Amino acid sequence: MTKNTAKKNTATREAYGEALVELGRENRNIVVLDADLSKSTKTEMFAKEFPERFFNMGIAEQNMMGTAAGLAASGKIPFVSTFAVFATGRAFDQVRNSIAYPGLNVKIAATHAGITVGQDGASHQSVEDIAIMRAIPGMTVINPADAVEAKAAVKAAALMEGPVYIRLGRHKVPVVFDEEKYEFKSGKGVVLQEGGDVTIIATGIMVAQALEASKLLSEKGIKAKVVNIHTIKPLDEDLIIECAKQTKAIITAEEHSITGGLGSAVAEVVSERFPVPVKRVGIKDRFGQSGLPEELLKLYNLTAEDIASAAAELIRKK
Repeated sequence: MTKNTAKKNTATREAYGEALVELGRENRNIVVLDADLSKSTKTEMFAKEFPERFFNMGIAEQNMMGTAAGLAASGKIPFVSTFAVFATGRAFDQVRNSIAYPGLNVKIAATHAGITVGQDGASHQSVEDIAIMRAIPGMTVINPADAVEAKAAVKAAALMEGPVYIRLGRHKVPVVFDEEKYEFKSGKGVVLQEGGDVTIIATGIMVAQALEASKLLSEKGIKAKVVNIHTIKPLDEDLIIECAKQTKAIITAEEHSITGGLGSAVAEVVSERFPVPVKRVGIKDRFGQSGLPEELLKLYNLTAEDIASAAAELIRKK
């Protein structure tokens, strides 16, 4: 996939808002619920064009999830939005028991995930949401790399049956994919670059960092294979094992805790099917803190340089 250089850095939440409007025009069963954060989650775009299908539920996330379950049981396709820390934490019981347990067709699009929320600090920085959602039976978990993939993922989720969790961000990130050529396939990873020395498997905003890391490694004569895993669950196990057999070393990169996230998921598959050295780049059992997104990425060792350094170290252990 080639980068669409004509498009500036864009937050995935922006693409979510745009996708909702397009979906609303195509399907009258699409409804949107928000927990009094429509300006931040960008659901205000949908609310402006389809006010009769938009419901501001107030700061009552549990009630919002229960209402979404009722709408889904009535044949609607509800997209529910709030910050990731509230969608997966405050409303966990309703997500588990009212939505996932009966397998209802609710799409949870949670914004402001990860530490790149920035100055909002630890209380609003969800670093465990992927772990929580992937543990729920029947829940599809998607973490788009950029705005192009986010829009495609939202549209794909609308066509899926059953609950879906989509992780979205506030921070503007590089556009990796060409909108005219990109095709989203749930559960299928995307090989962005071939290489035989090490595989870098990344998700979300760390995909762009992984591509930058591969450039740094190439300067040292190291050829890295770069893979985008946008769907954490169901995971593309076959592609991961193919990478393990080809390069014999895997780096994972995520803006999330290394406990229960992409790194854990990859390590689980590799350890069972084809054991090779795995190094997880992510947040190491810490809460976030207030700061500028770029500062926090450096502080928590989530930069391209950190990925490249981890890869070089891992290769020496092969």
